[in-house]
Amino acid sequence: MSQPVTDAQIIIMPDSILVTSNDKGRFETQLTPGSHQLSIFHLQFQTYHQALDIDSNQELTIALSYKTELLQDVRVTGRTYREDITTIRIDAKNLENVPSATGDFTKILSTLPGVSSNNELSSAYSVRGGNYDENLIYVNGIEIYRPQIVSAGRQEGLSFINPDLVGAVDFSAGGWEAAYGDKLSSVLSVQYKEPTRHEASINLSILGGSVYFGGINQDKSLTYTISVRHKNTKYLLGTLETQGQYLPKFTDVQSYINKKFKNNKTELGLLISTAINNYQTIPTYQQTEFGNLQASYRLSIAFDGRELLDYYTNQAALLLRHRFSDRFQSSLSLSGVRSSERENYEIEAGYLLCDVNTNLASNRFNECVNVLGVGTNYSYGRNRLEAQIVSVDQKNELKIGNQLLQFGMTWDHQEIDDRLKEYEFIDSADYVTITETLDNQAHIRSDKVAGYAQLQLRSSDQAHHVNIGVRASYWSYSGQVLVTPRLQYAYSFGDNQKNTLRAAAGLYAQHPFYRELRDRDGNINPDVKAQESVHTLLAWDRHFQIWGRPFMFSTEGYYKYMWNVNPYDVENVKIRYFATNQATAYAYGLDFRINGEFIEGTESWFSFGVMKTEEDIKEGYGYVRRPTDQRLKLGIFFQDHLPNDPTIKVSLNAQFGSGLPFGPPKDDANRSAFSGDHYTRVDIGFSKSFTFVNDKLWLPKSLWLGAEVLNVLGTDNALTYTWVRDVNNNQFAVPNALSARFLNVRLIAKFHKD
Repeated sequence: MSQPVTDAQIIIMPDSILVTSNDKGRFETQLTPGSHQLSIFHLQFQTYHQALDIDSNQELTIALSYKTELLQDVRVTGRTYREDITTIRIDAKNLENVPSATGDFTKILSTLPGVSSNNELSSAYSVRGGNYDENLIYVNGIEIYRPQIVSAGRQEGLSFINPDLVGAVDFSAGGWEAAYGDKLSSVLSVQYKEPTRHEASINLSILGGSVYFGGINQDKSLTYTISVRHKNTKYLLGTLETQGQYLPKFTDVQSYINKKFKNNKTELGLLISTAINNYQTIPTYQQTEFGNLQASYRLSIAFDGRELLDYYTNQAALLLRHRFSDRFQSSLSLSGVRSSERENYEIEAGYLLCDVNTNLASNRFNECVNVLGVGTNYSYGRNRLEAQIVSVDQKNELKIGNQLLQFGMTWDHQEIDDRLKEYEFIDSADYVTITETLDNQAHIRSDKVAGYAQLQLRSSDQAHHVNIGVRASYWSYSGQVLVTPRLQYAYSFGDNQKNTLRAAAGLYAQHPFYRELRDRDGNINPDVKAQESVHTLLAWDRHFQIWGRPFMFSTEGYYKYMWNVNPYDVENVKIRYFATNQATAYAYGLDFRINGEFIEGTESWFSFGVMKTEEDIKEGYGYVRRPTDQRLKLGIFFQDHLPNDPTIKVSLNAQFGSGLPFGPPKDDANRSAFSGDHYTRVDIGFSKSFTFVNDKLWLPKSLWLGAEVLNVLGTDNALTYTWVRDVNNNQFAVPNALSARFLNVRLIAKFHKD
């Protein structure tokens, strides 16, 4: 028996008429006599096309065919019973479609509410007023180590997370549960995938590429993945204002192997990663123009010297999981990190600052007409850091009826050896001023023990969901014990529980890592204690349908109050701490996000955030803006394809952030006296995919060709400012621009054998 099709979209060309069928499956429209093309789209039915010749009133009866798809086998792994209240789940398939300067996984995070990343050359990001060191990052439950002495985004190598291996992604911007560790800002938890077939891929671009292999044995008890990545940003760095020879070489190898035993009740996983990151640059010349039409300036710099940086990181983890019964499972992991970092540089820069003639009628237009300052800046550094970290983590999950009890313990052993030797001076107007001198070494050996317990409660109708827990930790270096209780609650209501109210409150604390113990003069302060905070948030999620497709609108308000705060200044991606607990701070704001299938079959989202964060360093200045105080943030990730050809796609990654505060160096009274320029970044990618039918693993099943226009608007975004004095001792903040517009070409070939 025929049934009416409601909410079908009808497009009639060439009149460009768009109508929707009513609840009886009917539609009416007026057409001019002649030839027309009728197309009908609906999520549940095959797309319908028909040519029409219209002479007079006509009534058509159109039958649509249901979409039928052969689905692949689905495996339910049952890794955890846990369901987070404050996390966002990101579909891993979106990762390869994000156009970005470095192909970094974390760039998709910067489009989420509350997340800021004002440097396309870096994988670092800040969340709701926190800094980069305040983010927890896990891969398969293993906490990830981030290099410590990287000072600029362009020097960063590949981030740890490999997009080729990612299976599931969860992200929380605040208010997370006690099972996660001791940081102040956010949690990113990534699970690497376990292949269900033999597969491979090759990803190539002007800026690097990767090769991936994955497979499963015949009895499906062993899965493996391995990926080799290489990144070379030489051509992208050539768009920077500083001209010279850039020689970056970043390579890593990662593998995850998983073996199942005893009726799949026991699993043993092995995660291995080796990263070799080398960065060398020989700068030659830089010219920067700044100011406005009334007062235009030009800074010209000639360089002599070079930078040479090497970062080697090896990380391995062994993960054992066992399901004792349908209600109790346990896991044990042993992981280790060894990192060796070297930073050698010696650069002399001679600069000239002048007024620029902006009179269009002058024969000296755009020329220097008045020299304001001439001088030399000399920088020298010989830094090294050796880090060794060993961790043991034990977790348990016990299901009691519809409730879930979780508990576990973690032990970390850290050894840090650091040698810091830097100095810098300025020779200006025949006066030599030493601006920085650091000569220190440190050896820190410490242990940290942490434990948690939490209980998840759900009502019988699944409308109420409560997670209550507590976390405790002890660090041997400071001798400090922290106890942080946390609570999350969610209430679902309405038709089919389409509305959810969420609330969370808790204490969060962060024991200092090595860099937080080192002050701005390079000295280690062993008396630094943990920074502490209280988080509160209230959120509303609304699920709805438009055009027969699912959408969700989320809004979240939050407030954080922090004490024992360790103040810091940010220079590019280098964070210089005061190494004291002298400050108090707060952050509050509102985040909004709408996501769904704006275009059928593709997920997109828009996010917007308003935030304010300030701190008082107790030196008589009162509350001032924190270095990460970005008042407005807009993020867009949008995917589209041609209506009649979904193999031709476009992906858009756009960000807008209001200016961050900054001030003269080593001038605490004016740390946040000025506001920097807005950060505007739009990257767009175009692609065409091809599919092939064959039964050979070594022949591609699909081929993806793409072109990306990075920084399509050509915005001169400034991340840092160089301070230059003129002959009258006036200081000028000279912006250092990030990368310019760049065309990147990508090719992805995928292979698999069912």
